[in-house]
Amino acid sequence: MTTIMEYHNPVLLTETVDGLNIKEDGVYVDVTFGGGGHSKEILKRLGENGKLFAFDQDEDALENTIDDNRFKLIHENFRHIKRFLRFYGVKKVDGILADFGVSSHQFDVAERGFSTRFDADLDMRMNQKNTLSAYNVVNDYEEQKLKEVFWQYGELRPAPAMAKLIVEYRDSEKIVTSAQLKEVLKKFLPPKHENKVLAQIYQAIRIEVNQEIEALKEFLVQTPDLLNEGGRLSFISYHSLEDRLVKRFIRSGLFEGEPERDVFGNFEVPLKKVNGLIVPSKEEIKINNRARSAKLRIAEKI
Repeated sequence: MTTIMEYHNPVLLTETVDGLNIKEDGVYVDVTFGGGGHSKEILKRLGENGKLFAFDQDEDALENTIDDNRFKLIHENFRHIKRFLRFYGVKKVDGILADFGVSSHQFDVAERGFSTRFDADLDMRMNQKNTLSAYNVVNDYEEQKLKEVFWQYGELRPAPAMAKLIVEYRDSEKIVTSAQLKEVLKKFLPPKHENKVLAQIYQAIRIEVNQEIEALKEFLVQTPDLLNEGGRLSFISYHSLEDRLVKRFIRSGLFEGEPERDVFGNFEVPLKKVNGLIVPSKEEIKINNRARSAKLRIAEKI
């Protein structure tokens, strides 16, 4: 059985929860529950009339549910946030927290296939009920699609050559394990940079398997409508693709292009940023290496 101890420390715990500017009787949502670290901190700051909803699509996270009548854990992807909050009679909230990284637990359980440290079956599903796995991406995607995955989500320059090599190899033998995949792509893994390039390859496949960019966009566009005036968003990203989307959405309400401006060059947005970019201290990174690439952005509903 999974225990909360396997989830390690939440990143930027104080800063992220501080960013919500919690009101004792407010309604809050933690859309990436995981081990429950951020949720527990929110509950500490809520009064008896406050309410916290949490989302997590990973069955393992359900083992960490919190026994508190102010708390409800919803076993769903956060892309469905509005629909499931309405199911519980909630149309407006005072704050939404998200930590978009893969949990330490998912990296540490070898058979989940998230980590480059282990030889495991190609899986990488955050929701284990999903049919699409890393095996399907590597073995079933056409060369062009595979190239796009490596280029867009891994920002890998040799994406075309990587895709070509995988397709050629799998014509004679399926690629079943992470060790096989590593062997197929070994010419792209120079000893000095092996771990970095492997991490980019895994990131690309994982994002595709879990449709992370699509889910993030669907989630973000729902947040302004959910927030009460003065309500806060507090979001941690770990790679440039996510952070760029969050930053652009807060700035303009769009993911690409520029908003329509009036004759004076002004444009209306539903959110305003609060403070600047927040990153972990050197001390936190020493204690929790996972924090090294974390970026926290906070926004408020105007």
